[in-house]
Amino acid sequence: MEESSAETLDSSTQGDVPPLAVKDVQVVLQKERSDGISTPSRDDDSTLQNPGTHSSILDDNSKSQSAVPERRNKSSGLCFGDGKSLIDYILVYRKSSSQSEKREMFERNIRAEGLRMEKEASLTNSDVIFLKLHAPWDVLCRYAELMNIRMPFRRKIFYMHRRHKFLSRMEKRINKFRGWLPRKPMKFDNDTLPYLEENESFTAPFSRSRIHHFIIHNKDTFFNNATRSRIVHHILQRVKYEEGKNKMGLNRLLTNNSYEAAFPLHEGSYHSKNSIRTHGAENHRHLLYECWAWWGVWYKYQPLDLIRRYFGEKIGLYFAWLGWYTGMLFPAAVVGLFVFLYGVFTLEHCAVSKEICQATDTIMCPICDQYCPYLRLSDSCIYAKVTHLFDNGATVFFAVFMAVWATVFLEFWKRRRAVLAYDWDLIDWEEEEDEIRPQFEAKYSKKERMNPISGKPEPYQAFTDKYSRLLVSSSGIFFMILVVIAAVFGIVIYRVITVSTFAAFGWALIRNNSQVATTGTAVCINFCVIMLLNVLYERVALFLTNLEQPRTESEWENSFTFKMFLFQFVNLNSSTFYIAFFLGRFTGRPGAYLRLINRWKLEECHPSGCLIDLCMQMGIIMVLKQTWNNFMELGYPLIQNWWTRQRLKREHGHIPKASLPQWERDYNLQSMNAYGLFDEYLKMILQFGFTTIFVAAFPLAPLLALINNIIEIRLDAYKFVTQWRRPLPSQAKDIGIWYGILEGIGILSVITNAFVIAVTSDFIPRLVYAYKYGPCAGQGRAGEGCMMGYVNASLSVFRVSDFEKRSQPRTNGSELFEEAVKYCRYRDYREPPDSTEPYTYTLQFWHVLAARLAFIIVFEHMVFAIKTLIAYLIPDLPKDLRDRMRREKYLIQEMMYEAELERLQKEKDEKKKKDRAHHKEWP
Repeated sequence: MEESSAETLDSSTQGDVPPLAVKDVQVVLQKERSDGISTPSRDDDSTLQNPGTHSSILDDNSKSQSAVPERRNKSSGLCFGDGKSLIDYILVYRKSSSQSEKREMFERNIRAEGLRMEKEASLTNSDVIFLKLHAPWDVLCRYAELMNIRMPFRRKIFYMHRRHKFLSRMEKRINKFRGWLPRKPMKFDNDTLPYLEENESFTAPFSRSRIHHFIIHNKDTFFNNATRSRIVHHILQRVKYEEGKNKMGLNRLLTNNSYEAAFPLHEGSYHSKNSIRTHGAENHRHLLYECWAWWGVWYKYQPLDLIRRYFGEKIGLYFAWLGWYTGMLFPAAVVGLFVFLYGVFTLEHCAVSKEICQATDTIMCPICDQYCPYLRLSDSCIYAKVTHLFDNGATVFFAVFMAVWATVFLEFWKRRRAVLAYDWDLIDWEEEEDEIRPQFEAKYSKKERMNPISGKPEPYQAFTDKYSRLLVSSSGIFFMILVVIAAVFGIVIYRVITVSTFAAFGWALIRNNSQVATTGTAVCINFCVIMLLNVLYERVALFLTNLEQPRTESEWENSFTFKMFLFQFVNLNSSTFYIAFFLGRFTGRPGAYLRLINRWKLEECHPSGCLIDLCMQMGIIMVLKQTWNNFMELGYPLIQNWWTRQRLKREHGHIPKASLPQWERDYNLQSMNAYGLFDEYLKMILQFGFTTIFVAAFPLAPLLALINNIIEIRLDAYKFVTQWRRPLPSQAKDIGIWYGILEGIGILSVITNAFVIAVTSDFIPRLVYAYKYGPCAGQGRAGEGCMMGYVNASLSVFRVSDFEKRSQPRTNGSELFEEAVKYCRYRDYREPPDSTEPYTYTLQFWHVLAARLAFIIVFEHMVFAIKTLIAYLIPDLPKDLRDRMRREKYLIQEMMYEAELERLQKEKDEKKKKDRAHHKEWP
């Protein structure tokens, strides 16, 4: 147990001070006039620091000093001109801006709140002014108490349960054996990462009246940089800039262009001439780059505590979730790879593919009108082998495994999130009530009602107005989904037309593989359409969300998130759903084809099945989208920052980057996305959908996702550390609405995989044939040799003379088969043309249909039962965490009680001393 420092400021020991309300503009002005303070315009160049001499004019609060270590001097770019006061926040504006009056009033009220300010012109653009803000110790203490920020006050005591002697001996032997093994390569050495005291200490909401309980070694480092920036931002959001009830807050000034940018500073450069192993890290940014964002540590665990300390809990939780998701992909990727390898090793023993490869005498009907020739079934030998790689005996097991995996992933993430929430002191954290959006206030300011929580009047949206807007917004969503369906319809028409065009193509390679060429080009065109529509959807979602007029920022964010996810999910998966469940299902039969607009014959599946088309769709879309996302993730910010450097070089000549102060270097970086972490989560959630929804058709999807995520983590880290301004650290307890979306995808994946196995793959028809119609029928087994004759049983016979006139092939097949073709085969279960009821469905068709429906029902109920059982058996809180929380609560109460007794005892002893001294005095 460490003793806390007893040093406190006078203002910090006076007990609880009432919270400072937002000051009214008139009160501040009257106070300044009565004190005789002149408040010159802050836009006046006379108040600016001269970049050449680094002299500055500080505000009236400069008497309260907040020293920083002496190594932080003027040239570091992290301090005021005095080299001592740390810069906690930067505001940027242009002198040419027309909002100078609002800015003046805002800055006067900032000073009234106790913040110190200093201005400095840009070295590269004299029109750009940087306003540096510093929060002194007393301001930090006051607002830390108002914001209930938890700070360390006692070291944690770690204890071990009593163990049996036998278990203790076994543990010693295991530890001795581990000593012979190499160290875990994925963990960092203890000397690499800094000691973070708050992770090893009990914390409590900060209180100035109990400041002697907290561990304060140094007032300059007690509040870390992220906490200081958060406190300053909290103040800026509540400072007025104009007379009026709701004329306050930095966000509104950024919206009306009073300020151009607002951001906390990075902690220096992320590069260093010296090695981190020999000289240590120069700052936390440098340490994050070397231990997290550098490509050489791609196999290492993420330093989550350091990420949380530098970027805040919200960004820390995103990377924790991304790392957890990536780690959970390892078993899924391994099992998926085994399923694929199982298909590779059993390929030579697959009776179905052997029959297709040996069927040189089986003539297949043309797959399109007129231009497509008759084909031998053996021509699709390679496609049958590729199909077996994905559609084999292990496919059903893998589908069940992935459904269970999705549940285990979500349940164990809840446990992981609980551990992080405990370690990061988020268990008791409650999000503050959101402020009302300025747009909502402007729209409904005329009608008010009392807020039942705060008891204050606020703008009110009538019931009819709210739901009429929701109805219009819902209609807009429905219309955009129809646009997606129209785009898919266009792709279908393209496939129908081009399959005939490629069949008549001059190049033999394309002519002989017309269906594969059609599918490949259609997928690439579909990808381009997806990317174009995504740009449109973002604008439509933004328009519809603003049309709804959400009351708070969190409501706006949730509404926008749902719309964007729905649009992009439908956009990305609509073509995949078409190929999986509609392609080749409603084409009719030769001689009686169903046609699109009574003109184009609908596309048929390949003779080896439709699964190969689904595999191509998923593989190409997944690879192309991930490649494009990774380029936009890193390439776009790199190009933008490079262009900024080139522009500055043209305008001002070569300026060494090191000569620019830190605030100017950060200003030249890209700001974080306007929607925060929305794009980062959206990419991963869509990938999670691709990984689970159609995984039965593409077992390699988890492997591709794993490889992408390993790259994604380092790309995101590099972007946050080097290419973006430092985002404002903010708190969060979980990943928000995304968890519910993940649960919805998990449920949908069970249904879609059941339909993929039952409808798209040939698993059910083969099972029915093996037990009912094959050589082993009636024997109750389906071993090797039971599939002989399956291909012939799954093909129906068609008389060529029964072709429609517009479907009649231009050749009779004599050039390939030496005589005119009289009969051809097609995939279906229909009666032959010479039967009493030609081309009607056979009994085997109805058996297969009944088996498919039964499989879907049994599979769904079984998997949902397993998912529910697993979710029930896995508690949300680990048992050891629950015990730690209870013990910590008990220890905190004991320590607070002991500290209070100690304080009372000291007061009692001091009183006795005074009484004794009083009695010894002469009367």
